[in-house]
Amino acid sequence: MKVVVLGSGVIGTTAAFYLAREGHEVTVVDRQPAPAMETSFANAGEVSPGYSAPWAGPGVPVKAIKWLLMHHSPLVIQPLLSPAMWRWGASMLRNCTAERYRINKARMVRVAEYSRDCLQALRAETGIAYDERSQGTLQLFREQKQLDGTASDIAVLKQYGVPYEVLDMDGCVRHEPALQAVRQKFVGGMRLPGDETGDCFLFTQRLAQLAEGLGVQFRHGVTIRGVDHAGGDITGVRTDAGLLQADRYLVALGSYSPLLLEPLGLRLPVYPVKGYSLTLPITDASGAPESTVMDETHKVAVTRLGDRIRVGGTAELGGFDLSLKPGRRRTLDHVVSDLFPRGGDLSQAKFWCGLRPMTPDGTPILGPTRYPKLWLSTGHGTLGWTMAAGTGRLMADWMAGRKPAIDTEGLGLARY
Repeated sequence: MKVVVLGSGVIGTTAAFYLAREGHEVTVVDRQPAPAMETSFANAGEVSPGYSAPWAGPGVPVKAIKWLLMHHSPLVIQPLLSPAMWRWGASMLRNCTAERYRINKARMVRVAEYSRDCLQALRAETGIAYDERSQGTLQLFREQKQLDGTASDIAVLKQYGVPYEVLDMDGCVRHEPALQAVRQKFVGGMRLPGDETGDCFLFTQRLAQLAEGLGVQFRHGVTIRGVDHAGGDITGVRTDAGLLQADRYLVALGSYSPLLLEPLGLRLPVYPVKGYSLTLPITDASGAPESTVMDETHKVAVTRLGDRIRVGGTAELGGFDLSLKPGRRRTLDHVVSDLFPRGGDLSQAKFWCGLRPMTPDGTPILGPTRYPKLWLSTGHGTLGWTMAAGTGRLMADWMAGRKPAIDTEGLGLARY
């Protein structure tokens, strides 16, 4: 089978690898000069199936108002006259019920847990290295009500057999010794020992090299102009380098997927939510995180990646704007200096932003469309790195007509 994959981020590259491993002829197209140059470039570094949860949930509308009023706010909304943004927001609000949260989180955990298993198998099979660590995620709670509000998440974790530990201050310090110096700033936490960390950019670049060894052709610096269709199916993808034709087309363009597919009559409820990160060198290893610490108050993750600290967070709704806002940096600066004051050198930090492709219910959009040759793999939000390996393996099986290893119920565009 001949497959064209649109997008060479971590989602498109993993799909290309698994498709090629099964013997398919794969071409990957991307406007960037190399793999993982956009959203996959400097994300928070978490591979966190245990932390997989939709943003839409009970009480979130009230919390959002409080977040908007915080000095170091995890949420920023830039008012736009954008029907897409307001439709997305309205749909997200409809998912802020206990029942929808339970359903959506279960779907997300299903994909994320499978993906973690696929990533571990891939690592064992290929020896790929990407500054990975397997020491879990620590959700850090600054307020008792945060700790008390974990019951619904714990219920889903139990349902899917995801290990977890509820910790007091001493327990948090036991797993993250550097927090001893700031223990008065939190009340406890929940640890997800099955979670991992790693450099998504490094992983994607190295997996692309492995994929090339399997025959995948990466066509970088090629701009996609549109998708041609006739007779109820796709006839080709127009690019500035000519028309590309295949037996299957996989759209893995993240936040830009809806723009490509709207002329086909496919309305994807995927909206770009901008996130920011800092990457700074470790100056005192004993004062740096051992793995990932998620500050639940500010929704900022602080992760060790080799000899660096990656600080990622903030949700900014403002369309496709990629400008770097100093105010967002101040939030990241605050969290890392507040929790790990001796860990790294902020004066050498590199500031970055990227667009997370978010769905209103948190679950990615995977699978076929009404056009038999056209398939989707987008909408992973903040969990593209977490779900990448499993998504790639799932799509390779599904597109080839094999039964996927996990249930695909509720993962497709049809749920909307």
